[in-house]
Amino acid sequence: MGKIAFLFPGQGSQFVGMGKGLAERDQKVADIFSKADKALKFPLSSVIFEGPKEKLTLTTNAQPALLTTSIAILQKFTQFHIQPDFVAGHSLGEYTALVAANALSFTDGVQVVHKRGEFMEEALPHGQGTMAAILGMDREKLTEITEKVTELVGSVQLANLNCPGQIVISGTKDGVDKACELAKENGARRAIPLEVSGPFHSRLMEPASNRLHKLLATVDVRNAEIPVISNVTAKPVQDAEEIKRLLVQQLYSPVLWEDSIRYLLENGVDTFIEIGPGKVLTGLVRKVDRSVHTFAISDEESINHTVRELKGGKS
Repeated sequence: MGKIAFLFPGQGSQFVGMGKGLAERDQKVADIFSKADKALKFPLSSVIFEGPKEKLTLTTNAQPALLTTSIAILQKFTQFHIQPDFVAGHSLGEYTALVAANALSFTDGVQVVHKRGEFMEEALPHGQGTMAAILGMDREKLTEITEKVTELVGSVQLANLNCPGQIVISGTKDGVDKACELAKENGARRAIPLEVSGPFHSRLMEPASNRLHKLLATVDVRNAEIPVISNVTAKPVQDAEEIKRLLVQQLYSPVLWEDSIRYLLENGVDTFIEIGPGKVLTGLVRKVDRSVHTFAISDEESINHTVRELKGGKS
């Protein structure tokens, strides 16, 4: 069997009730949720378990909610002594990966992403920025379009390079609308507007990154015990200072997810375990390489299935 990578999902994977079943049956899992409530000084766990959905979806709640739930699921999974060779997370998920690699304490992680959500929300007035998924166009062609639109209409950049033929763009409302129009005229299969509260991973997030930079200066970031694949470089990072620098850049830089998966494949990873709600990342991995083993774990049943497959000697 080759190497194993743990993957952690980003914003958009959250749903009301995630992690609840595990927390009800396992005290150590329940303790993670209580710890988050204490760290944030409000009952995040009841927002996660009971909703309402609108409250959970707010960036300031969704980010700590996803980190908490993913770490709670990881807490259960670590009881089976399956160790990763690498960890990676999509956007917000990179913070979960850093907690998993012991570069960031859980309490610090929850507090930082709660603030990060706030900074992202406040970077520019609501409704002025947006994002859209462009299907069936390569990055070179789309980059040309976004550069042209930025010059003539309004700021827009590539934000998430998720897998072959799926790229998310981000920027001003006018810029994104125009880029979608031009992408379709130039052969893109579809352009789908996303329901997001801001233009994440675009240059419009620079005000948020300045605030994050100041915040991270006060946080104890340690060297990572496991290589963490950075969204910004699609390469492993373990040095504490470099981790901080890249987290600040991550806010306004594209998430190089496809490149990150390719790096892991080239470095011997053949088993990817998505830890957290949903199966978005598993789907993206399979679009890069269908021959690898993928597992998505979010509850007792999926954890037991994954452990059986891995411990059963299946390579």
